[in-house]
Amino acid sequence: MRVNSNGYSTIEQASAAFLNGASPVTLAVEGDAPVKSFAEILTEKRDKLNASHRVSFSKHAAERLNDRNIELSERQLERLDEGTRAAGDKGINSSLVMVDDLAFIVNTRSNTVVTAMDPAGSDKNIFTNIDGAVIA
Repeated sequence: MRVNSNGYSTIEQASAAFLNGASPVTLAVEGDAPVKSFAEILTEKRDKLNASHRVSFSKHAAERLNDRNIELSERQLERLDEGTRAAGDKGINSSLVMVDDLAFIVNTRSNTVVTAMDPAGSDKNIFTNIDGAVIA
């Protein structure tokens, strides 16, 4: 493997060139994919993290929302996502997340809403198989 260092053999040479207005030094290993800047890698990781935190809805939960004519606003979805993230941060695996008068059972490991209920959806308001609750 041969490393291309733009002709600089020491860090001092690279630093001097950079401080004197030369273009930034990039290191690349021949035969590998192009090297990305720190900013590019950080942006990709942040976007991937943000995308992974958006909750998804299981088929069952989507059917419950549809059957019960529940439509969530963007703000309610954000609060559901924030509640799911908070539950996961506390080590809760299966959480009840309350948003306004809506109840969601969420698998925090997969960020998946398992089921959804409105006030008319449950006559006893009993939730089982959860290990925590969040009011978002």
